[in-house]
Amino acid sequence: MVLKPEQKPVLLLRGLLRESRHWLDFPSLLSAKLQRPVLTLDLPGCGALYQQSSASSIPALRSQLQQQWAELYPEEQGKAFDLVAISMGGMLALDWALNAPERVKSVTLINSSSAGLSPFWQRLHPRNYLKILLCVVAGPLKREELIWQMTVNSPLQSDVLKLWQHWAIEHPVSRSNALRQLWAASRFQLTARPACPVFVVSGLADQLVSPLCSQALAHKLNAALLTHAEAGHDLPLEAGPWLADVIDQNLNEVYRQYSCV
Repeated sequence: MVLKPEQKPVLLLRGLLRESRHWLDFPSLLSAKLQRPVLTLDLPGCGALYQQSSASSIPALRSQLQQQWAELYPEEQGKAFDLVAISMGGMLALDWALNAPERVKSVTLINSSSAGLSPFWQRLHPRNYLKILLCVVAGPLKREELIWQMTVNSPLQSDVLKLWQHWAIEHPVSRSNALRQLWAASRFQLTARPACPVFVVSGLADQLVSPLCSQALAHKLNAALLTHAEAGHDLPLEAGPWLADVIDQNLNEVYRQYSCV
């Protein structure tokens, strides 16, 4: 093990309609693997911030997250950190890395995408268009069932789905916030390559976003692409230990390369 607990934190970012609790035990799993603090944030409109209004563009959402980062973790301000992000969270991570290159040490993208690199029918599989519409109008119980169908390729885990449904009732995402986030994600377009190393991770059985989107990102960013043959969109849920191993290997390589141990 190269990295040490007192060193730079890792910040996790989720995607559309998800809150930090949807990482389940992955933060503790990754922290134990890296021996470093692993922290999370909620998007405005989700989780503990469900009563707030979500911005409708990736840069504005990123600005909201940066403000929250400063408020929740004052002890981490001024430090560099690594970003690990899934789906729309990956778009926010890329924008953050471009906005604050002196702070973001690396970015790990999980099943993410960008307009301009991938067509809309790859960024959101056409088979899911009706389900996405139903997610906006359905109640929390049905919506979480639909999200499971789109994002998880393994057999139903009823205990996890019940947790999702409980959180959806406790911290409901409003229709307006859901539409703002969907609009923000649909318009995101990567225009530059971050200065920091970027790693792209993809579940080849992703039924929501085509794995070709991760290939396009990796090509554009000149980034390493690592794939899991059986996992779907919610890779941390389906292949958490494998993902933690991949991130551990990638980040140790970054810190060896830049002598930041």
